[in-house]
Amino acid sequence: MQICVNFTEKLTMSLELAEIMQAIEEVAPISLQENYDNSGLIVGNSKMQISSALLSLDCTPEVVLEAIDKGCNLVISHHPIVFSGLKRFNGNTYVDRAIQLAIKHDVALYACHTNLDSVLHQGVNHKIASRLALIPQRVLSPQKNTLLKLSVTVPTEYKMAVENAIFKAGAGQIGNYKDCGFSWSGVGSYTPQTGANPFEGSVDEPSRVEEQKFEVVFPFYLKRQVLDAMFYAHPYEEVAYELVALENEVLSVGSGLICQFREPMSQPEFLAHLKKSMDLETFKYTRSDKITIHRVAICGGSGAFLISKAKQEKCDAYITSDVKYHEYFDAENDMLLCDIGHFESEKYTVSIFAEILSKKFPNFATIFAHTNTNPVQYYK
Repeated sequence: MQICVNFTEKLTMSLELAEIMQAIEEVAPISLQENYDNSGLIVGNSKMQISSALLSLDCTPEVVLEAIDKGCNLVISHHPIVFSGLKRFNGNTYVDRAIQLAIKHDVALYACHTNLDSVLHQGVNHKIASRLALIPQRVLSPQKNTLLKLSVTVPTEYKMAVENAIFKAGAGQIGNYKDCGFSWSGVGSYTPQTGANPFEGSVDEPSRVEEQKFEVVFPFYLKRQVLDAMFYAHPYEEVAYELVALENEVLSVGSGLICQFREPMSQPEFLAHLKKSMDLETFKYTRSDKITIHRVAICGGSGAFLISKAKQEKCDAYITSDVKYHEYFDAENDMLLCDIGHFESEKYTVSIFAEILSKKFPNFATIFAHTNTNPVQYYK
C-alpha cells in the first residue's frame, strides 16, 4: 500500500493525539455513532505525542505488530477492536492479544466506525460513490431527532455580533445553505434585583429594551460550542434563550446514500463497472427486471436493513453486503441487489482518514497497513 506523505521530505512533525482525534471528529462526530458502537479512543491517552499513524480497516494483533514494526504509535481503524466489555486479558482471543500488544508497546488505538458511516460528505458511502463515478444525491435513511432549535433575544445593536458568533460555531447549516436564521423585532422587559449587574437599567427599576429575537437550527453535537459562542458574544449577564429538540430529519446524516449516474448503464455494463471500480474478485447479485441502471443506493458494510427503503426510493440497484439468503428475495426483481462483501465495500475507508489528516497536517506521516485483515477467503 502507499504512504500518504512523501518520505523524501524531512518529516519531523509529531502531533498530540487529541489534535488527530479532533480533525477526524470534525468530519465524523463521535456523537453520531450507533448505540451499539464503540468508536473513539480505545487504548491510549489523548495527550500522547504521535509520531506517525498506521491506517487500517480493522485492528488485529497483526495490524498492531505492523504498527510496532513501522514505528507507528497510533493505529486508526474503521472497525473498533472492542465492541463490548472485556473481563479477562489472558491472550485467549485476538481482541485480548491486540489490546495487550498495544498497551505493552505504547501504541494508541482509535476507531471511527458508524459515525463515519453516517455522514454524507467524506463518509464511507461517499467514497464508494466516488469510485463508481456516481453523483451523490442525499442520505437514503436520514436520522431523526438530531436537530436543536435555538431562540435567543439580544439588544438590536448586538444582534449581528451574536448572530455571526453562532453561525461561526456551525449553526444555521441547512443542506447546501449556510448562515440560515430568522429574526424579528420586539421589546424586552426586566427588573434587575439586588446583586445584578445589568447591561442597561438600574437595580429595582423596570427596564424596556428594543431587542431582536433570533432563531437558528443546528445538529445536537454542536450544542456546547454554539451555546459557548452565544454566551461569549452576548452582552447580558443573564441570557434569555430557549433550546428545543426537533423531530426534523437531517438529510445530510443517516444510513446509506442515494446516487445516480450521469448517463444510465445497461445492467451488464453496470455489473462489469462495479466489479472493476471496486476491484472485486467476485460478488453476489439478484435477478432483476431493470434493463438500465441509473438511480443507485449504497450502504457500505451490513446494509440489508435498507433493502425495502432502497426499493421505496425507486432505486434501480442497491450495493451493500452481508445479505442473508431470504433477504435476497426482498428485492423481488424490482431492484438489482448486489452484495459485494463487507471488507470489499469498506476497504477504501482508510483513504478517508489519510485525506482528512494530510489536508489538516501535511507533514504528518500516515501509512496504509499492508496487513490483509479480510477474514473471508475465496477458493478459485
